[in-house]
Amino acid sequence: MSVIEHDFGAGKRRKEKRFRELLSLDALHEQNVRANPLPYLERASERIFQLERTLFEAALAGRPPAGGDAPGAMVTISEAEHQRLVACRAVVDTALAEIQARPESDDIV
Repeated sequence: MSVIEHDFGAGKRRKEKRFRELLSLDALHEQNVRANPLPYLERASERIFQLERTLFEAALAGRPPAGGDAPGAMVTISEAEHQRLVACRAVVDTALAEIQARPESDDIV
């Protein structure tokens, strides 16, 4: 005797729930996501664009000024704070490099 496995759509519902949670929507939207996903996909695409733009702006802010701006006031920070800033800048630069290396065919919409 063999067993026929069937999840009765549970896998699809888990994906819909995860998508809804990633968009920070309440449970009332889950049925709408299932019935008409296009507005939610557009919302997700816009959110991804905003995050990428913010990452790009953070990477630009971390670079030294071009054109030799006049040096500002001297600020003293601890070595630990400096290391945190350097690590943060490395994370931002790495993430930006990954986004820029991503082929255009992977983009949604």
